[in-house]
Amino acid sequence: MVTLAEVARHAGVSASTVSYVLSGKRPISDLTRRRVRASIEQLGYQPHAGARALASSRSRIIALMVPLRTDMYVPVMLEIAVAVATTARARGYDVLLLTGEEGPSALRRVTGSGLAEAVILMDVQLDDGRLPVLRAAAPPAVLVGLPADPAGLNCVDLDFAAAGALCVEHLAGLGHREIAVVGGSPGVYARHTGFAERTLGGLRERAGRLGVGLLHRPCDGSHDAVAGVLARILDERPGVSAFVVQNETAVEPLLALLRRTGRAVPEDVSVVAVCPEAVAAQASVPLTSVAIPAQELGRRAVERLFARLTGPGGPDATGVELLTPVLTVRASSGPPPSRRLTG
Repeated sequence: MVTLAEVARHAGVSASTVSYVLSGKRPISDLTRRRVRASIEQLGYQPHAGARALASSRSRIIALMVPLRTDMYVPVMLEIAVAVATTARARGYDVLLLTGEEGPSALRRVTGSGLAEAVILMDVQLDDGRLPVLRAAAPPAVLVGLPADPAGLNCVDLDFAAAGALCVEHLAGLGHREIAVVGGSPGVYARHTGFAERTLGGLRERAGRLGVGLLHRPCDGSHDAVAGVLARILDERPGVSAFVVQNETAVEPLLALLRRTGRAVPEDVSVVAVCPEAVAAQASVPLTSVAIPAQELGRRAVERLFARLTGPGGPDATGVELLTPVLTVRASSGPPPSRRLTG
């Protein structure tokens, strides 16, 4: 490996001058800076990350906490993570991925050791156990998600409450009066995961306002689990004419089971989903859906983080940014059978 001393000899300067060019701690003439930079490029010198961190008090590493739980749809989480890593790398930062469920202890370890210069938290719960540690340590940080109390925090997320409301408005506008919601795994709600709770809140609020009946049932997403949930829904609410699904793994089992029970989509029953665009567009019946903008969430998280890193008074240094949901109508939603008969 090329050393700093070799760069100094090649550029005809002292080792300390090379160090100052890299750290920016002292003013160096433009001519000398260009000569040092040219030597670095010609020799392929890579500063030692640990030494650079000690010299500048900056590790240029972002810790991304993304617990990969078995009851979450991992492809969405990874799409956000890739967007975070790509955007950070374009700004000269690397990403340390923390995928375990250590929660507060992992955050305390990362912030206390100086291993990472900043933190991005995903899979945010309404009462997230990591937040007291985050508030106490006060590192530059962004949450991809929205806790119950976001005061003083830097958050970005899809407006899931508005997404739920959009689904109800669309179906009510078509004439549906009884809607069933097939949600995520029971564990998602037991943890009070923010996106799931906020979607459900938006669904219930808008259904109540429009006088639409709403039944919510969590579901593991396996074929057998979906079959059991569907049977219970139809038994409890035989008048259900529309489903809202917020569970990517339940989409195809639900469509298959509806076909098997003689319910055509959308002629007999409508299905709307809150899911990634690809899941909706590639379903056996292309789904009317509110898309989850995973890449945009990852990109905006890094952009908001760098607003903090460049100065506490920078724009968007704290606060909440909620991306506006968009509902795309496809082949899975239409008027209920009763509306067709009277129409």
